[in-house]
Amino acid sequence: MRNNGLLWIIAFLSISFQGCVGATSDILRGEDEIEVPEWHVGDWWIYTFTTPDFFDDSARLVVATVDEEEGGTAYMLGISSEEEARRHAVLNHNPFLGRITHSNLGVFENGVEQAVLSFPLSEKSWTFTLFEIDWAASAEVEGEKAYVKATSTDGSKITYTYDHEVRFITSFVRTDPGGTELLRISLSQSGSGYQGDVHFMRGRDLLDKEYENNGPNGDVEDSFLVQDHPNDGSWDEMIYLISASSGSGGSSISLTLRDHTSASVLERFWGPGASESGTLGTIPSPSGEYTLTASFTGQTELDVMIAGGIGFSWSI
Repeated sequence: MRNNGLLWIIAFLSISFQGCVGATSDILRGEDEIEVPEWHVGDWWIYTFTTPDFFDDSARLVVATVDEEEGGTAYMLGISSEEEARRHAVLNHNPFLGRITHSNLGVFENGVEQAVLSFPLSEKSWTFTLFEIDWAASAEVEGEKAYVKATSTDGSKITYTYDHEVRFITSFVRTDPGGTELLRISLSQSGSGYQGDVHFMRGRDLLDKEYENNGPNGDVEDSFLVQDHPNDGSWDEMIYLISASSGSGGSSISLTLRDHTSASVLERFWGPGASESGTLGTIPSPSGEYTLTASFTGQTELDVMIAGGIGFSWSI
């Protein structure tokens, strides 16, 4: 009888422990997967954007709406500053703007959703396209964070971290095949309940030129055609971003932009020793051909970026 009782106790404890082990396994499986978060109007994240060619800039990204796309399946993520919305439109370095899908926090490139994140996040692999490059991504999950590494066939890399506590990406670093850092996005703050205006500027590159002169004189001329946005019609404005550096002595830079009627819409001049970085501005945007001419004397550098922009705003 004593042995039978002992066997019964052992069997009971064995079943009990098996139940505990099963429950623990279920919990661990849950912890190894991160589900897609739910955003609300007014949720916000402040990021710093670092690029090699321009100074660091910070922007507050804000959820402006939650019912974009057919069937209300996407959020609209804008910026709390209209000037920053313009800057991001011409730099075109922030993929996390505009429509973001509910199901996957997917971003859109050329009108197609891209799974930069693939929920539920777990130790798995997937593919997507971003910056017009195809990427193969894999993730590792530790607690509420997912660490993702994406590579392209040419050796370019993106590494980024998703934090479920803040419900978005906390860091994003893109490097070229040689390891040079092209973009770094770092989260500084996040929160909810933002009230105020939110802006989004739909942009498309029109001109991106770098000029350098080391001789006594140099002249350039570039023409480009401004056409309507393929889906949203005519541009509201053209946005430019200019950086210039003129050496000492007799160095100088003269810049003129004319429309198809030969009317001057932008004129700038930098004398000896003058420089500026990342100057942002706007000009009217009728369709047609534009011509940029520039004259250089001495040791000079000039970078000009121009994009068409269509603006959207919300008050929340």
